[in-house]
Amino acid sequence: MNLTGFIGLDFFAALYSEMVLHFHAPFCVEHRKCRKQNPFTAKEWAAAFDPNSGCLLSPQKLLDEVRFRGIDIQIRAEVWPFILGFYDLNSTQEDRASEKHHKRESYISLKNRCNALRTKVCELLSETDEGSTTREVSLEDESSSEDVSKCPVSDMGGFSSSGEELNDGLEREVIDADDCVSSETMPSSGTRNTLAAEDVKDDNIVQTHRESVSTAKVRTDMENDCLKVTDEFINCQRIIRLDAVRMNAEWVPYSPSQANVTKDQAFGLARSVGLKDDEHLEPSRQHHAARLVAVLEVYALYDPETLYCQGMSDLLSPFVALFDEDYEAFWCFVEFMNVARFNFRSDEVGIRRQLEKISRIFQAADPHLFSHFKSIGADNCFFVYRMVVVLLRRELTFEQTISLWEVLWAENKALSLYKTCGNYKRRKLPIDDLLLYVIVAAVRQRRKTIIECCRGLDEVLRECNTMAGTLDIWKLLDDAREMVYRVHGQI
Repeated sequence: MNLTGFIGLDFFAALYSEMVLHFHAPFCVEHRKCRKQNPFTAKEWAAAFDPNSGCLLSPQKLLDEVRFRGIDIQIRAEVWPFILGFYDLNSTQEDRASEKHHKRESYISLKNRCNALRTKVCELLSETDEGSTTREVSLEDESSSEDVSKCPVSDMGGFSSSGEELNDGLEREVIDADDCVSSETMPSSGTRNTLAAEDVKDDNIVQTHRESVSTAKVRTDMENDCLKVTDEFINCQRIIRLDAVRMNAEWVPYSPSQANVTKDQAFGLARSVGLKDDEHLEPSRQHHAARLVAVLEVYALYDPETLYCQGMSDLLSPFVALFDEDYEAFWCFVEFMNVARFNFRSDEVGIRRQLEKISRIFQAADPHLFSHFKSIGADNCFFVYRMVVVLLRRELTFEQTISLWEVLWAENKALSLYKTCGNYKRRKLPIDDLLLYVIVAAVRQRRKTIIECCRGLDEVLRECNTMAGTLDIWKLLDDAREMVYRVHGQI
């Protein structure tokens, strides 16, 4: 064999070795080029419908476009109701008009009941009898167009009355009719308190939250059209208002109509929902805070098992910013909370499941990093607790947040569609728990620093907290999908 032949054999042998090593070693995320985002446009959106019936020509194609491209800012408010479930993907234009009317009327009914409850609460607060912690309040509303109160929660958006509670990172009690049971805490040294302390900067506010949330519990009896108001529901309202006025103004560029409200409009809405301590806010933020209060109180009435927990105002804010109508923001938020509400259960089953899966992903995708976590007692992955609870909201900008969330929603919808029809190529298969792979990809961007410098859970947590504002979600999504392909069958 001549020299050229030997060189050729050496080249292919080296290439083969490199391919084998690349396949078996943890894949590299540091050097992936950032792809340019090319979002789904208004022109493509208009062409996605049948001109006669108004039906989507290909729901699967729409979902795939959103999954891999995102949505142009101009049409988000139109597309979100489809990928969240506000509208059925196969609905006609007539179906959607009917559904929109029904949801508006249902929200009005809930809002009327909430307004009546707010009035009763004000009356109770003015009473001198401080010894009574539980009072029954009749909420009969003769003006309601339909008696939503007599509908079980499961008929109003898919929730079940299973007794699930939210975990807001603060101490909370589950109070039954005859006894009181303390909620189980995370076996993490300081993780939950760290989350709470980061969310509420002022120590006095932290103490107010703890005293407020742990006093008593509201109970709703939908069948008898009767609601018992306790100190906790009153405190729940107070916490909603406290969190609402703390919301920043990141959303302003995404909602010109709301950003330009007058001072009188903002003040009037704020007082109508009982918002206080908001004098320092400019009109746009005051108006936004008032809308948050209005929608969150209605949600607490709609889903009494969940009520309100810290972090939910962060989740609702993008919906209030993008939708000018409260009923649209509310029902889209309800669809979103179908999944997210399990992050707030007091027994923390939802959070634990996700943290355990993240731990398994690290073990399969990056054994070296996982081994380091194990050696320093961080293999429980509590350092990503906050990322899981509020879906990376605190680590991302407003634009990054909604871009990631809409991809996740489309992914979940595509997963449901895949289970029905199964018509997807392997590389485009919808991914269950895509968010968890994105979180792992984000942490792996700091693997060198974590391995070399972090010697405990708290140090890993601090390193993760420094990621805020430095992430590229499209790179993370590409890395996450590649990770799923690499560790297929190992999780």
